[in-house]
This record gives sequence, structure tokens and C-alpha cells, in this order.
Amino acid sequence: MDRSMETVEEEVEEYSWREVLLPRLVPVVSDAAPELERETGERRRGRELLVAVDFGPNSKHAFDWALVHFARMADTLHLVHAVSSVNNDLVYEKSQELMEDLAIEALKTSLVRTKARIVEGDAGKVICREAERLKPAAVILGTRGRGLIQSVLQGSVSEYCFHNCKAAPVIIVPGKEAGEQSVL
Repeated sequence: MDRSMETVEEEVEEYSWREVLLPRLVPVVSDAAPELERETGERRRGRELLVAVDFGPNSKHAFDWALVHFARMADTLHLVHAVSSVNNDLVYEKSQELMEDLAIEALKTSLVRTKARIVEGDAGKVICREAERLKPAAVILGTRGRGLIQSVLQGSVSEYCFHNCKAAPVIIVPGKEAGEQSVL
């Protein structure tokens, strides 16, 4: 009996994206030898961190949390914003403004580099796909501020990412109204 294996091709979902050209804020770091012996390896290179952003206050809170509590100098923040269409110029312009503002804040607050990408599609799928592409040290995102029951019934982006992003740990930053007392 011949039991040969057949190749099964899965459907690969095509997606559209646009890089956001951020203002050149950080001088180019040369490949010179480290000044101190301890400045070698990953510490000197920094980590890749994916931060999901949108125009909501909880997204901004998660971004701020990432800068204050997680990012360190030499890290690179990859800002990802999911939109319904990357071909809509108004949406692209407003998203670009948001990402430029966040990039400037990231540099001023934590001295981190920033890259930005606007991706078309469902937010949860977009974030997980970008995490798979980047293989970041962490995926950081906020919540929509829904209650537990509403999130379970309707689903949420953070819940989707928590269960489906296998390329990196997912950090879900609760909104300020969820009892956040710390001052950033």
C-alpha cells in the first residue's frame, strides 16, 4: 500500500501596509567598539518591541507604560496601527501625524528609536502578523475599556492577541479607569 504524502497549501492571506516615514530624530549609531566592556551583546543592540497604537486613550496609556516601565535605551519601538484601508489618504495622514508625535515622545522620554507601520486589516490579526514578522521581545497593547462580560461576548483585540500571538509574549496594559494609580 503506497502512503505518499501530499503537499497541502494553506491560503496565505495577503495584506497591505504602508511604512510611515518618521522624521530623522536619532543620530545614526556607528559600529564602533563599545566604550565599556559591559556594553556588548543584546544590551548594546537593544530589543525590538511592538506597540499597537490607535487614537484611543487606552492605547496612549499603554504606549506611555511601555516607555516608562519596559523600554530601555537602544530599544526600537515598532508602532503598528491597523486601519480599514491604507489607500485612504485622510486616514494615512492622521495616522502618520499620530505616529510622528509618538516617535518624538519616545525619543524624549526613553531615548528609543521608533519605526512605524500602518497595516490594513483586522487589528488582532494585523498585530499577530507583525509580531510574527518582527519576532519582538514583547507585544504591548492597551484595552478598549470594556467590562469583562462585554469583552467575552464581543471578543477583544487584546484577548485575540493573547491567545494567537505565538511569536512573542503579549503584555496587556489595563486602562487607567481599571484601577491604575501610578503616575507616569
